Amino acid sequence: MAATGDADETQLQEMEEEAVMENEMDSDEEEGLGIENSDDETDNSSEDEKENEAEIQRLEEQLSINAFDYNCHVDLIKLLRQEGELPRLRKARQKMSELFPLTEEIWLDWLKDEIHLTEEEPNREKVYELFETAMKDYICPEIWVEYAQYSIGGMGLPGGIEKVRSIFERALTAVGLHMTKGATVWEAYREFENAILATLERIHTLFRRQLSIPLMDMDGTYAEYEEWSDQGVSDTVSQKYKGALQEMEKSKPYEETLMIAEPPKLAEYQTYIDYEQKEGDPARIQIIFERALSENCLVPDMWAKYTKYLDRQLKIKDLVLSSHDRAVRNCPWTMGLWKNYLLALERHGADHHTISDVFERALNAGFIQATDYVNIWEAYLDYLRRRVDFKSSRELEELRAAFTRSLDYMKQDVEERFSESGDPSCTIMQVWAKIEALHCKNMQKARELWDSIMTKGNAKFANMWLEYYNLERSYGDALHCRKALHRAVQCTSDYPEHVCEVLLTFERVEGSLEDWDAAVQKTETRLNRVNEQRAKVTEKEAHVARQVEEKTEQRRRAKADKKNQKKGQKGSRPGEKRKAEDKDYEDEWGEESEQPPKRHRREGDQGFRGGCGGAEEFMGTESGLFGRRAPPGRRQEPPGTKRGQQVAPATVWKTQEDDPELRKDDCSVFISNLAFTMEDPEKRLKQLFEPCGPVQSVRPVYAAKGFRGYCYVQFEGKASVVEALKMDRQEVEGRPMFVSPCVDKNKNPDFKVFKYNTNLEKHKIFISGLPFSCTKEQLEELCKVHGTIKDIRLVTNRSGKPKGLAYVEFGDEAQASQAVLKLDGTVLQEHTLSVAISNPPRRNTADKPGFSRPMGAMMPRSMVYGSRGKGRTQLSLLPRSLHRQTGSESKAENGTAPKPTGGASGDAGIKAQTKPLSNSDFAKILNLPGSTGPRLHITTSL
Repeated sequence: MAATGDADETQLQEMEEEAVMENEMDSDEEEGLGIENSDDETDNSSEDEKENEAEIQRLEEQLSINAFDYNCHVDLIKLLRQEGELPRLRKARQKMSELFPLTEEIWLDWLKDEIHLTEEEPNREKVYELFETAMKDYICPEIWVEYAQYSIGGMGLPGGIEKVRSIFERALTAVGLHMTKGATVWEAYREFENAILATLERIHTLFRRQLSIPLMDMDGTYAEYEEWSDQGVSDTVSQKYKGALQEMEKSKPYEETLMIAEPPKLAEYQTYIDYEQKEGDPARIQIIFERALSENCLVPDMWAKYTKYLDRQLKIKDLVLSSHDRAVRNCPWTMGLWKNYLLALERHGADHHTISDVFERALNAGFIQATDYVNIWEAYLDYLRRRVDFKSSRELEELRAAFTRSLDYMKQDVEERFSESGDPSCTIMQVWAKIEALHCKNMQKARELWDSIMTKGNAKFANMWLEYYNLERSYGDALHCRKALHRAVQCTSDYPEHVCEVLLTFERVEGSLEDWDAAVQKTETRLNRVNEQRAKVTEKEAHVARQVEEKTEQRRRAKADKKNQKKGQKGSRPGEKRKAEDKDYEDEWGEESEQPPKRHRREGDQGFRGGCGGAEEFMGTESGLFGRRAPPGRRQEPPGTKRGQQVAPATVWKTQEDDPELRKDDCSVFISNLAFTMEDPEKRLKQLFEPCGPVQSVRPVYAAKGFRGYCYVQFEGKASVVEALKMDRQEVEGRPMFVSPCVDKNKNPDFKVFKYNTNLEKHKIFISGLPFSCTKEQLEELCKVHGTIKDIRLVTNRSGKPKGLAYVEFGDEAQASQAVLKLDGTVLQEHTLSVAISNPPRRNTADKPGFSRPMGAMMPRSMVYGSRGKGRTQLSLLPRSLHRQTGSESKAENGTAPKPTGGASGDAGIKAQTKPLSNSDFAKILNLPGSTGPRLHITTSL
């Protein structure tokens, strides 16, 4: 046994010597420390030394001004390490470590430097302490392996082997589950046990433990275990290995995504974290959080999610508090992390001194906005209030002192820095007043605080006065309640009617007749003054609106005059006769004439829709608006006919079922917004609507250039119309098809399928600024958290493309109002949304029912001045007897167009209009020889 002990001791000494030699070799491989040989000193010129020293002094001076300059710390440490300034280097590293967590590279350099410097010192505790400090910043497998290797060098000391094993076990707990780097720690642990000739059972146990957790390349470990074990792999180990291998295969896609992703990999890590949280293994969730934070240590949201998970799930004190401390050291500017840290300290029973120290650190962290200081003070004051025993005076006085200090801090520090208090509603003072009234029964102090609140610009707000009134109502007396309400009536400017009503209600319950009379008189006087002020403001706004309207009208007139002047200059060149070309007719008979007649407008639709029968249909197909004829030489051609091709007279106009008796509006629907390029619309629409019922006829409407995009579909029965209307907005050739009832507008001028709503819709919100790719489902997901959604409608143009607008209807007004408050200004797919209660604008006068434009304004230029426009001499070659009368009782004679009517009379009138005149008819009109008609009179209008 003694021989065996001597052999073990000899082997331990040999291992220790090998570890020391390895540490020396590692140290020699690193960049030079301060111990440089004479040859190196000879190579370095004195000029370089002076330049480096000057740069070191500059960096130290800069850090004395701004100690939080991270890059300056890094540069200083690098220069000091090159120059071999050992004491200054150690001091610089310690100073940086106090302010910031250090990266893995900085820690490894520091640790290896310290290991080299302390090789000859018998005390290794300083290096151990440095390793422990490094462990608190980030979880790094490389540092843990370095820690274990360094501890092996001291295993010859009493308890050395147990210390090494303890460090390895801690390393396995910290990083043993690291999917890609954890295997390194396991392998180092097994090599250590093999080297010291530990019992085989220890090595078996390490193999079994490693094979039971999912790690990358674990099949190699399994093969190694099979080769090492004389007894083979047991079934139990094989089953655990297979289970771990399945888990590894599930996680492998996430690991591969991380490998190919570019920093900072936030989205990839978040996806991985979501997956692990669904799996529910706390250790694996923790390690993936730690891996994400090691690469994204300056992302406050990631720290907030991690600490929130630890607070609510693991609840391990040391782990929770250390994580909160690391969070605020990495992101000290984030108030929310400090607030959660204070709550975690109180939750885990930290002493008052520790919590106060953390709060003081938070005040010095340098928040980016004034409200952050208000929030951190509120969190600290809440903590102080919870620890107060109101039967004792010590904690209460400390709480009051803290409230006083907070108000001074807001006034002296925050306002000077941000030029605002950050607490305009004085929430801290309100809480203090409630504590004094509720817990301390000190209404005098509470009233003093409220007087101070009102003097800070809050006296004009009704809600502030009502807060004070409720406090007096709960803990004060009726006298002070009445006094508060009288002051509220006098000072409130936002909602004076409300405070007046509260005062009158109070007097109904509490007051005498004299109190009631005084309240009525005061409220009436105040409301009369308010109404006068509002009337003046309204008059001023109306005056401004009139001025704007006048300026707009002036600009419009100036633009119109300029346009008319250009037209006159263009047509008044002497000696030049304008030639009628096809282009002239395209101006009058082009795109504008190919749109369907305006009927009614649906909210959110780009185009107009509607249906009519009888004369209006024929007017659109043959003669255009108001019965005008096609210009000479531009006769309409049926679809498929090339321009210039000779067409038989019978096929010039395509009309169907010209007999009005065969048309039944109650069995028909009007189809609009169809594509002009649709081939054979009659056949296409008949196939489309046959599922609704037997189709009797399809009447497409054509213009000079072809199909106009709308038609009429007549069914054999009325029941088919109901089914056809359900096809409204169905997409046909990439455009939403509009289906409306077919109604003769001449017989039913007030008929509207949709009435344009101009009233305020308090239960509906209007959203603008939406991305064009937004769908109904995405919008519903965004809005459903604010209430019950009854309907969502995305606004599109005539081609069905979204316009970035939407209407969302909620269950009631309160939900809609809440949605406006929460959604307005939010960002969706990099688009900032504008949200408001739906309040459609009023229609223009010209769009209102019953409004009729002057005939000259509505008629095309060719109908007012002839197909060639106004001539220079304005000669009217039409006999006076043929001048059209403007009265409603004018009669149609000799081809003049009668007033359009609906139904059969409309068709008959148009047939009469198109009847050709004979030579004898013209002879009678012009009083030629052989005629008895009136003489031709030529009038000249200059």
